[in-house]
This record gives sequence, structure tokens and C-alpha cells, in this order.
Amino acid sequence: MATAKVTAVGTDPKVTIDRMTEHDLLEVVEIEEACGLSPWGWEAYHKELQSPEDVIMLVARKPFVASGGTEKFVAGFVVARLITDELHVNNVAVRPDWRRIGIGAKLLDAVLAWGRQKRSALALLEVRAGNNSAQALYRRCGFEVTGHRQRYYRAPVEDALIMSVSLKSRP
Repeated sequence: MATAKVTAVGTDPKVTIDRMTEHDLLEVVEIEEACGLSPWGWEAYHKELQSPEDVIMLVARKPFVASGGTEKFVAGFVVARLITDELHVNNVAVRPDWRRIGIGAKLLDAVLAWGRQKRSALALLEVRAGNNSAQALYRRCGFEVTGHRQRYYRAPVEDALIMSVSLKSRP
């Protein structure tokens, strides 16, 4: 997978969107656990990093001041895979303390732009039926509910909504 910098626009100019690296994985798993995502764990993310160019894994970095100067931490991440002409968004998560400032939208915008570059016709994802805040974020990014999967999630068992957005009609 290429290590080129991915650019995105958003509400916080201090947040940068970069390709995920192996060095990010501990923070990614920490965010996954804090957000209650269906667990992938370190090994699954590491294996996905080794995938060919049909996978994109991005992190949102936020600067903070430490004793040795300014450093950055991972505030959120997104993982998506191109399957034929569809972009499947597998995981999107932002640290609970850093939500509602545009980081999730910035991550999604970057991954959707990548999907358009790869000539993907459609992006889709599953979201918990009860996760109204995630659904609102996805709607702001152009997604609409297009399907339903019963008892899709475990721990706790919950239905999923399938949401999708056409990548052909957007610039």
C-alpha cells in the first residue's frame, strides 16, 4: 500500500488525515474498544495493512503539547476496501472526547475521494440500527439507508442498516 499523504477538508485545520501505519495500531485498537465497535483487534488491522491496493486505512491525527514539544495522537480512523466497483467502509471511529468537531466527516470525505479516484460506483456500510449519531454523520456525508440486516451485530445483538452513496454523481 502506498504511503502518500491523503488530503481532506474539514472544520479543524489542525487535524491531518494520513495513511495508517503499523505504529498507529495500538491507538486504533484503543479507539475501537472505547467506541464499542465489533472487535477486529491488532492482528486483523495489521493483516489489513499488508493488503494490496484495494484497501485504504486512514487515521486522523490531532496535535497536542507534550513536555518535549508538540506531538500528535490518533483521534480517529477509517478502514475501507474496494470490492469490484463498490467501496465497503468497514470501520469508522473517533475517540469519544473528540466527536462532533468534524473528524469523522473528514475521514469519510477522504475515503470517498479515494473511492472516486479508484472509479468506484458506490460506497456502502453497515451501521447499528440504534446508532443515531453515526447515522446522522453518514447522512451528512451523503449516505442514505438502502437496506436492513436482521441481527447483524453481536454483543449486543442488534440489526444493521445498510447505507450507501453513489460516487458517480458527486464531484
